[in-house]
Amino acid sequence: MGSNLLLIAVIGAGIGFLGGLLGKGGSALATPILAAIGVPPVVALAAPLPATVPGTLVAAHGYRRKGLIDTDVLKWSLAIGVPATVLGAFGSAWVDAHSLLLATDAIILVLGVRMLLSPGHGASGEDVEVSVQRTIAIAAITGLSAGLLANSGGFLLAPLFIAVLGLPIKPALGTSLAVAAVMAIPGSVVHLALGHLDLAVVAAFGIGSVPLSRLGSQVALRTDPSRLERGYGAVLAVLGAGFLVNAFI
Repeated sequence: MGSNLLLIAVIGAGIGFLGGLLGKGGSALATPILAAIGVPPVVALAAPLPATVPGTLVAAHGYRRKGLIDTDVLKWSLAIGVPATVLGAFGSAWVDAHSLLLATDAIILVLGVRMLLSPGHGASGEDVEVSVQRTIAIAAITGLSAGLLANSGGFLLAPLFIAVLGLPIKPALGTSLAVAAVMAIPGSVVHLALGHLDLAVVAAFGIGSVPLSRLGSQVALRTDPSRLERGYGAVLAVLGAGFLVNAFI
């Protein structure tokens, strides 16, 4: 058991780094990896949600210190996204999650290719006028998806903040981290009540993820915005394509 927990901590470190670098919690990436090393499927699905919260908050703090979290987007995303997440969790019994997952993966692929080929969708400055209506729409879609798929919605947040709201890459990543950390909490509470959480797995994953989440965010903060957006787009495109291929295997 000890060696398995050590491996889980190593996985947590890797996911934490990617989460801090890409502006997301990382629960969606963690689930298939944990399942592959023998963690029971329901635990692999549920454990990353609370386990990624501390690391995500640490990464978000780095952006907050530099003023790279859009408070208006954060406020509306949480006000709409949290109840939407709860609604999505309750509706998961009646919705075809597989079809929704395919649609989400396709969106990630398209947004990634768009940013890779034509970076600079966000405004050139750090201040943009936020469209409340568009923010509400993003929060509702992401929250419902997060509830239905048992993740924090982080994969969609930053790309949609960039493509739909026009946020620059770094404020989009920082705001996404802050939103994802909070949106993971409702799902965590539900899974805890259902007995789906293995606290040893949660603790090992969380311990591994926190320091590397901070490192990932520092790398992103120090990277030139244009290069960061191209790299971010490339990662999204690869992950989206990989997820789609895996869904049909």
